[in-house]
Amino acid sequence: MMNGYAKGSLALLVARTFSGLNVNAMGYLLPVWIAPLGCVTLRLCFGAVVFWLVSIFGKPENVSRSDKLKLIALGSLGIFGYMSLYALSISYTTPVNFAIFNAMQPLWVVVASALIYHESIGGKKLFGLAVGFSGAMLCILSEPGAGLATNSQLGNMLAIGASVIYSVYLVFSARLVGHLSSVTILRYTFSSAAVVALLAASFFGFEAPMFSGSLHWKPFAVLSFVLLFPTVITYFLIPVGMKYLKSAVVALYGYVTLIVATVVSFIIGMDRFDPVILLSLLLIGVSIYLVGVEDD
Repeated sequence: MMNGYAKGSLALLVARTFSGLNVNAMGYLLPVWIAPLGCVTLRLCFGAVVFWLVSIFGKPENVSRSDKLKLIALGSLGIFGYMSLYALSISYTTPVNFAIFNAMQPLWVVVASALIYHESIGGKKLFGLAVGFSGAMLCILSEPGAGLATNSQLGNMLAIGASVIYSVYLVFSARLVGHLSSVTILRYTFSSAAVVALLAASFFGFEAPMFSGSLHWKPFAVLSFVLLFPTVITYFLIPVGMKYLKSAVVALYGYVTLIVATVVSFIIGMDRFDPVILLSLLLIGVSIYLVGVEDD
């Protein structure tokens, strides 16, 4: 029988593998087959419905008014903000570039924990932050090959914003995982995020060429994968990891997303090998290790 650490690690390994495949799936869908806001709205509404349906069959849980307000804020700002910047970023930059900045979550978790909860940052973590930021700057200043990205620098900056928002979400939500179930957390956060997405879609419009004309089976298959696995299963598994592992360790598994997205991108031709990108990847990998190691 697995202990808590093993359960958390397995849950995050599976979740982050799906997250890596999601980067490539979103790169295929956006913005040709569906607009970023349209995709975000579908994901959030689908997730909210599934999580509420699952909660019907679970044990009723009392949620205090304070926790409800926290969950609503985490959903409307954290989940919606992260998914929106994620989708916009993928529309402008390459999947590998996005995955590199998404993997920087451990660095932002350390910074956010220090700013919000006044946790100390030791020498190794400071050095790790410096190494990670140098890798990020290399990626920001590099330009992917022609035809691979429409505006890589804008996409890279959006990816950084997405990474920061999700890291702050991890820091705050970690305080709720201890006394609330995954389903409860997800039904409130996704519902509030879905409401914000629907309001935004009613104002800015819902564009999805894949739903017009004849049946486009490939985009539908890819979208179905995004809705079922990276949206539902991944978000079910992340709180399991958060229950047993520290926020910084949870964020460390973002590197699995980077590896999966990079390998798949090279295999299917969504990106090409670039020594500068490889160096950025290695630097951020070293930084993730350093911030995850406790100081002596």
